[in-house]
Amino acid sequence: MTTSRIQQIQQLEQEWKSARWEGIARPYHAEDVISLRGSVNPECTLAQLGAGRLWKLLHGESRKGYVNCLGALTAGQALQQAKAGIEAIYLSGWQVAADANLASSMYPDQSLYPANSVPAMVERINNTFRRADQIQWANQIEPGDKHYTDYFLPIVADAEAGFGGVLNAFELMKSMIEAGAAAVHFEDQLASVKKCGHMGGKVLVPSQEAIQKLVAARLAADVLGVPTLLVARTDADAADLLTSDCDEYDQAFITGERTAEGFYRTHAGVEQAISRGLAYAPYADLVWCETSTPDLDVARRFAQAIHARYPGKLLAYNCSPSFNWKKNLDDSTIARLHAFRMNCRQWVTNISLLRWPAFTVCGSTCSIWPTLMHRVKA
Repeated sequence: MTTSRIQQIQQLEQEWKSARWEGIARPYHAEDVISLRGSVNPECTLAQLGAGRLWKLLHGESRKGYVNCLGALTAGQALQQAKAGIEAIYLSGWQVAADANLASSMYPDQSLYPANSVPAMVERINNTFRRADQIQWANQIEPGDKHYTDYFLPIVADAEAGFGGVLNAFELMKSMIEAGAAAVHFEDQLASVKKCGHMGGKVLVPSQEAIQKLVAARLAADVLGVPTLLVARTDADAADLLTSDCDEYDQAFITGERTAEGFYRTHAGVEQAISRGLAYAPYADLVWCETSTPDLDVARRFAQAIHARYPGKLLAYNCSPSFNWKKNLDDSTIARLHAFRMNCRQWVTNISLLRWPAFTVCGSTCSIWPTLMHRVKA
């Protein structure tokens, strides 16, 4: 049965009043969304399924109270993760740049690969999940059976810095969702000089520009009618360069110095990251503070500051295999970090809802793959 434009607007307005969207700001109206949909709006079934599943996992249905992800470099790796009982897949731009991009080349983590490479990898993983599911279905293995595997794991995909401006972020988000991504994250670096989160020389865009990209991504999800989880990542803990001093929100961190390229120098550190995390929180489902080294104290300070203003806001942390863990943390601190994640429900009022720690480049670090598979499954 077809519905009129007015009915669609009213339905969307009612949907936005649900608990799913509590605390989420949209600086646009339902009428704007419906106007962009067209008379026919195809369903994105896998994205719908994954987004709903991931949301439930992050709100009490995960086995451990938080969701571990391993970075999958290939669809075959993602399939093995599903068989091992891992609850979600992380698709890293780092790995796509290194070995899984549509240019069939190897790049550093600087957004040099074709912008549609990650959506293509999302689609490939989902196609593999579909084929594995079809095989077990043909063998009369159904949900509830002892040997049944739910292959359709939610995929968390890396959108880098959006590969451009707000229109690029909008189109990239649409491509991610159409490929079946459950969640997508955007970072606040300047896309044209984007660098790996663990490299020096990172350049931030003004806070308001980063917010506009988040808004564009949310609008894309709304147009497609999918409750995609939007993750806002800030690199402000380590980044000490800024493209412009136009945003009053950034003024407290600008030093007054400029580089030969015209960038403004800022005071990098957790306070700058907190400032941006607070700015992004109303527009994102999760907030991620990228750190150059594993640091439990920084994670705790960031979490406390975000939750002081936005209680219950979900947080993410990159447990990167590229960290030198032993150099930065002793064994007891690493154990405390693990306990911090394991007991996140008990830490809600005191520390954080650190519900999504991700081993982002696991697929490229093959030597630790068996160990991490065991640890994440355990």
